[in-house]
Amino acid sequence: MATSGRGSGVVGYNVQVAVDTDHHLIIAHEVTNSGSDRAQLANMTMQAKAVLKTETLEAVADRGYFSSPEILACHEAGITVTLPKPMTSGAKSDGRFGKQDFVYLPEEDAYRCPAGERLPYRYTNEEADKMLRRYWTNACKNCSIKPQCTPGSERRITRWEHEDLLDAVQQRLDANPLAMRLRRETVEHPFGTMKARMGATHFLTKTLPRVASEMALSVLAYNLTRAMNILGIRPLIAALAA
Repeated sequence: MATSGRGSGVVGYNVQVAVDTDHHLIIAHEVTNSGSDRAQLANMTMQAKAVLKTETLEAVADRGYFSSPEILACHEAGITVTLPKPMTSGAKSDGRFGKQDFVYLPEEDAYRCPAGERLPYRYTNEEADKMLRRYWTNACKNCSIKPQCTPGSERRITRWEHEDLLDAVQQRLDANPLAMRLRRETVEHPFGTMKARMGATHFLTKTLPRVASEMALSVLAYNLTRAMNILGIRPLIAALAA
């Protein structure tokens, strides 16, 4: 893959898979030359939804797939996603209050800060193709815990216009703390099995189309093995011949 673009500093291929939780069968897969998973959530979940021929779908992914536009695309496609949000807050890493310490009050369209003050809505602007709402209060300058909050004149909170979708994702994760364990037990198994079969080596082919074909053969072999374990060899042969 090319190494000149941002986020593409690894020479190799990025394999995406969607695995069902009942039988651990790979129901969709794709090979990309993107160095990040961030733009793959909607693509893979929509492929899985199409294969399963269902109107709705519940999907669990790891934090590397967290992307606001991708979560919105999933929502619009009838896909409910659960995944953790990356903890990238500079304030939190510096020991100050993070955004999660501020409570959104929908009936007031305002935030409540850890000191109990209201941060009302101020204005909206567009940034990186997203409409962002800005909130702050002038009470910060007289706040006794301001050093724990911001080194600036006031603490400002940004809210995406579809932030309620991100809040719902977090609520689902909080309500199901075992979701990420289920993801690991489901999707890591196929990767582990295929890597064990390949050995400590790379793909045998080069260029994206050839690697995609090689990966498709590995997925086919894995799914056939799973089907033999689930159905038995003779019933599987009978089903394939039917």
